[in-house]
Amino acid sequence: MKFFTVITMFMFLGIVSVSMSYADDKALVDKYNKECEKGNAESCFELGVMYDNGEGVAVDYKKASQLYNKACDGRYTDGCFNLGVMYYDGKQIPVDYKKAVKLYSKACDGGEAKGCYNLGYMYSNGEGVPVDYKKAVKFYSKACDGGVADGCYNLGIMYDNGEGVPVDYKKAVKLYNKACDGGYTDGCFNLGFMYHNGKGVPVDYKKTVKFYTKACDGGMPDGCYNLGLIYGSGEGVPVDYKKAVKLFEKACDGGEAKGCYNLGLMHGSGDGLAVDYDKSLSFSKKACELGYEDGCDFYKLMYDDMRK
Repeated sequence: MKFFTVITMFMFLGIVSVSMSYADDKALVDKYNKECEKGNAESCFELGVMYDNGEGVAVDYKKASQLYNKACDGRYTDGCFNLGVMYYDGKQIPVDYKKAVKLYSKACDGGEAKGCYNLGYMYSNGEGVPVDYKKAVKFYSKACDGGVADGCYNLGIMYDNGEGVPVDYKKAVKLYNKACDGGYTDGCFNLGFMYHNGKGVPVDYKKTVKFYTKACDGGMPDGCYNLGLIYGSGEGVPVDYKKAVKLFEKACDGGEAKGCYNLGLMHGSGDGLAVDYDKSLSFSKKACELGYEDGCDFYKLMYDDMRK
């Protein structure tokens, strides 16, 4: 069985919202409307959020975009950011990546770290601008410094892969650590992988287990799967098939085909549980349905044997 490698997917950040628990949203709409008309940019933004989410008013994306625009013109950076998201997503306005880039630039220049992050994303993917890894590194750095854990994670990937910067596994480890501490589970997973493989740090199975556990507990099936392999093989820990089974179950429930496949194997061989060919068949079928070819082969083999 092979371990999953470092996760390298970049994520895009969506609309900034506000937390409200008012009994009378309608009165709040009137209040923000009056304040917005007087030039209060923050009120324009918050009213835009209400139209965006349908709080106290019917959902109206056009109105929301107009209000975000007013807020942005009034130098309220969250307004620039949210308007950028609307142009990126095409929420009742035409998709326009170039406009989104301009708005994220405004937000980033105004200190909105999420704007810096999305700008980094667009430069790393060539959306609305030519691909420019150096600029992506610059903006992810700003986002990371501004407390956006996703920015630390993406910057870690760039140092891991040598995109826009020389390969530097030690820096990648530090950035994944920052992302993990910030609650971004992909960072925890990648950190576990680095400790498991000695990339930028000495091999350390205790830390490997610690970070895969964090990833698994944070809802990441790949983390559960890799942790299951560690307990199943006894790599740096005592072999514990029961733990491995539970972890593969978590991985499988989360849609990780290899977790289902391993459960099929274990139910077929009786490792850590009683032999149960029906369950073995069921899990290998699920692995197959999730697109894992070895699962399909094993399902066919089990099915043919059970029919004999």
